[in-house]
Amino acid sequence: MQAPKVKKIEKILEIHNDQRIDNYFWLNERENPEVLEYLNKENDYCDFMMKDTEDLQNDLYEEMKARYKKDDESLPYFFNAYWYIVRYEAGKEYPIFTRKFQNLENTEEIIINANELAEGKDFYDLGSIAVSPNNKIAAFSEDVLGRRIYTIRFKNLETGEFLTDEINNCTGKAVWTADNRYVFYIVKDKSLRAYKVFRHQLGTSTKDDVLIFHEKDDAFDVNVYKTKSLDYVFIASSSSISDEHRFISADTPLADFTIIQSREDDLEYAVEHYQDEFYIITNADEATNFKLVKTKVDACGKENWQEVIPHRKEVLLEGFEIFKNYLVLEEREQGLLQIKIIDFASDNSYYLPFSDPTYTAYIASNLEFDTDKLRYGYTSMTQPHATLEYDMKVKTTEVLKQHEVLGGKFLKENYISERIWAPSRDGKTKVPISIVYHKNTTKSADTPLLIYGYGSYGHTVDAGFSNVRLSLLDRGFIYAIAHIRGGEYLGRDWYEDGKMLNKKNTFYDFIDAAKYLVGQQYTSPGHLYAMGGSAGGLLVGAVMNMEPELFNGIIAQVPFVDVVTTMLDEEIPLTTGEFDEWGNPKKKKYYEYMKSYSPYDNVEAKDYPNVLITTGFHDSQVQYWEPAKWTAKLRELKTDDHLLIFKTDLSSGHGGASGRFESLKEDALEYAFLLKLEQKL
Repeated sequence: MQAPKVKKIEKILEIHNDQRIDNYFWLNERENPEVLEYLNKENDYCDFMMKDTEDLQNDLYEEMKARYKKDDESLPYFFNAYWYIVRYEAGKEYPIFTRKFQNLENTEEIIINANELAEGKDFYDLGSIAVSPNNKIAAFSEDVLGRRIYTIRFKNLETGEFLTDEINNCTGKAVWTADNRYVFYIVKDKSLRAYKVFRHQLGTSTKDDVLIFHEKDDAFDVNVYKTKSLDYVFIASSSSISDEHRFISADTPLADFTIIQSREDDLEYAVEHYQDEFYIITNADEATNFKLVKTKVDACGKENWQEVIPHRKEVLLEGFEIFKNYLVLEEREQGLLQIKIIDFASDNSYYLPFSDPTYTAYIASNLEFDTDKLRYGYTSMTQPHATLEYDMKVKTTEVLKQHEVLGGKFLKENYISERIWAPSRDGKTKVPISIVYHKNTTKSADTPLLIYGYGSYGHTVDAGFSNVRLSLLDRGFIYAIAHIRGGEYLGRDWYEDGKMLNKKNTFYDFIDAAKYLVGQQYTSPGHLYAMGGSAGGLLVGAVMNMEPELFNGIIAQVPFVDVVTTMLDEEIPLTTGEFDEWGNPKKKKYYEYMKSYSPYDNVEAKDYPNVLITTGFHDSQVQYWEPAKWTAKLRELKTDDHLLIFKTDLSSGHGGASGRFESLKEDALEYAFLLKLEQKL
């Protein structure tokens, strides 16, 4: 079977007296039958080229699925007189949300059974559930397309009936007021930016809903939430570099909102409430790695902020949790997350002990103020996720839930994790790399290694456990995460050094990490593979243009690869809010820099690695046409006979297939691609 060919229609794109010729621009015509025909041909070609792996894909899928408990349930948590539990039933793809009044021995009430709602639908995502303060009505949201555009519906939990109220084209989040009469929700604009907050009165037409807040600056998104105390409703307006929060008492839904601190460029802050004060995490006063302040509710402007936890140059303050007698901090130092506990009465403080060389720890859901118990999560590359409860008074720890790895083959002691540091080409920095492999795997030039990276938005990919990854490790692969600049693994400066006009540091760090692994005899270019999704797809796309001979294979998941064209089109979702991340190409210096690394714009006539590209037709984050155009241009120009496979899920969006186990088929395809290249069918 021949690889699909797609027609070329010349499109001249001109700005700053510079012309770009885009022969595949027309693939953005979503309703054009020829576009769908092309995507289907690529899917058929993918199936043909991977036909020799069908049995392997099925085996991978079944072994991945077998590791999960089919009738699993979440750890119960208590809130407002009820215990809440999310559970799964064997043979069902979707969760069932339940509750029990006061005691876990009482009769279960089903709030929402997503399996019933998903019946007959190709895609179904239950976004969120919010139960009214009187526990009688559940507001829940659903997306049936995969574009993260939700409809909020309401269910009477006493009668089981669905109300006629429906709120369309929203983010899916509903926040109740204390009187059970109103919910606040957020509407999206045509570019899918969350920009308007409305108040809906239960039992009335949405035509009568009241516009509460309109965010007119298209660099800002809007969120609405209730404080942990349940006393206040907040509207948060945020860009990449600025925040503005406003609030009302949850008891006065018709009141005017009060601003905490008006927005300023480069002033970020987030707010929580305790007694008569707001606690605020902020980068004010050049606190690059953030600090914690507090202020009275009735005098909350920046001039009133009092320091609680000062800024520290070597420690990134990522989050906090307030209890009646304790303050708990999430901190990151030298890349590793730590949990610090401060006793209000004695002012004594200490850290919870963690022993793995690389791991993830985080504050879990803690809904009660007046308690000595802290719930936190922990995982490492060799240890499955666990939720633990720490008694801050007596200083004891209890494991509440340890995720089980079924199938009878997993033993933690069979796997080894490491953290190493790769010298960067600038001679000043070192790039941390987290690594895991089976104890029987020997590091050598013949050992296959998959390196993963992201490196954007300050998002840090921490070292956690993966059930799915075991299928590679057990077949002799080493797995590595490169904690490259653009994330915040080594603090806020690590992020700043990998964005805007420093973006190429992200790609250089990934390349330098990969070369270091080769130099240290973990693998060799003939057995080295790279994977990244979304902005991580940009990463691997840029890297394979820069160093195509460094990798044997690339997996690009929903990749953001047509950077310049997308960032010039303000009607495409997310574009305007991303200028602080990538720069605005309407300004010449950003245009030229962006064009110099954009994967699509830099495809050349040369040999490339084997490549697997995936996307979702309804993707709202990275439009399907970016990877489609990239595939077409690679097919046209590449001079090698390596595999180039493009797979489109025609029923999903950015997050892939819906359902608990359907997404494992995507993992099985990716792993089969790697194993095919390693001739381990």
